[in-house]
Amino acid sequence: MEMVKTAVVGASGYSGEELVALLARHPRVEIVALTSRQSAGETVAQVFPRMAGSAIAELKFIEPSVEALERSGAETVFLALPHGLAAEFAGPLRLAGRQVVDLSADFRLKSPEVFAEFYGERHPAPDLLAQSVYALPEILGHDALKGAGLLACPGCYPTSILVPLIPLLRRRLLDPASLVINSQSGVSGAGRKADAALLFAECNESLRAYGAPKHRHLSEIEQELSSAAGCAVTATFTPHLVPVTRGMISTIVATPVDGADAELVETVWREAYRGRSFVRVVSHLPDSKHVTKTNFIDIAVREDKRTGRLLLFSALDNLGKGAASQAVQAFNLSQGWDETLGLV
Repeated sequence: MEMVKTAVVGASGYSGEELVALLARHPRVEIVALTSRQSAGETVAQVFPRMAGSAIAELKFIEPSVEALERSGAETVFLALPHGLAAEFAGPLRLAGRQVVDLSADFRLKSPEVFAEFYGERHPAPDLLAQSVYALPEILGHDALKGAGLLACPGCYPTSILVPLIPLLRRRLLDPASLVINSQSGVSGAGRKADAALLFAECNESLRAYGAPKHRHLSEIEQELSSAAGCAVTATFTPHLVPVTRGMISTIVATPVDGADAELVETVWREAYRGRSFVRVVSHLPDSKHVTKTNFIDIAVREDKRTGRLLLFSALDNLGKGAASQAVQAFNLSQGWDETLGLV
C-alpha cells in the first residue's frame, strides 16, 4: 500500500501534538519530518512522552525551514502555526509542488481587505488566496477537496457555528439578520504559549468573555454564512473562555422564516449530512464531554415558542474537529480516501 510522506511544521504546539499523534497511527501516512524551534534536536518521545514506543518515537525534531522540508521528501506538509507564519512556508512549498494543509487563518479568507480589517495587518501572501480551498468537509461535499493543493482548515469556533447554520441558510429557513452566537472554548484553544492570562490560577474557577465584539474568527464565519445565504450576513458573536483543557460548545439564536420549526431543522440537517460520518444530530443538548478527543460534532435544536426563536446547539473538540482531526479528515478527502481513515 502506497504511503504519503508527510511533515508537520509547528509540531510541538497543542494542535501540532494532536496532529502528530493522529498521523503516526494513520495507515496511509509516513511522517518524515517534524519541526519545532523550541524542540529541535529532541526526539518525539522526549517531547511527547505518551508517544514513547511508537514508530516515530526516535524521530528528531528539526529547525523549521522550507529547504529542510524539501530534503525530507515530504509530499504533504501540515502547517500548525500562528497566523502570519504559515504563509512564509505555504508559498515556497506550493511552488515546489508540495501539498499544504494549513491549520492557521492565513488562507481562510478570500479577501485580503477583510483579512487586514480583522487581523490588523496586510495579508502576507494574497496571491495564494485564489487557490486555497476552505476545507470544511461537510459543507463542501465528498469530492470537492480531491486533488486540492492548498487546504485552509477552518477554525474551531467557525466549525461549531457553520455546521449547524449553513444547511439552514441555504434553504432560507432563518432570517440571516437575526443571528446571535455565544461560544465557549477550553483553554487549549489559545495555544501552547506563555501568557499570564492563561495561567491555571487565572483560568481556574473563572468564566469570561473575550474578543468582543469583533473576534478574528468572525471574519470567516460571516464569509461562509454570506455565501450560504446568498446575501451579506452580519452576526453577533461572543466567545468565552471556560476552565477546561479542551472542548467547545456554541449556542445560536435565530429567527425562523415561514414557519420553520425544530422538526424541519432536524430533517434538513439529516438530509444535508446523510453519509457524513462525523456530524451527529442528537436529541439531547450537546455536551463537550461526549466529543472530546474525537472528530465528531454534535448538533441539536430547540424551539422557544415564547419568543418565536430557534435555539441551535453544537459541541466539538477544539483540538480535534476544530483543528487537527478535521485537518486529517480534509487531507483524506484530498487524497481520494475515505474521510474516516485514521480517525475512527
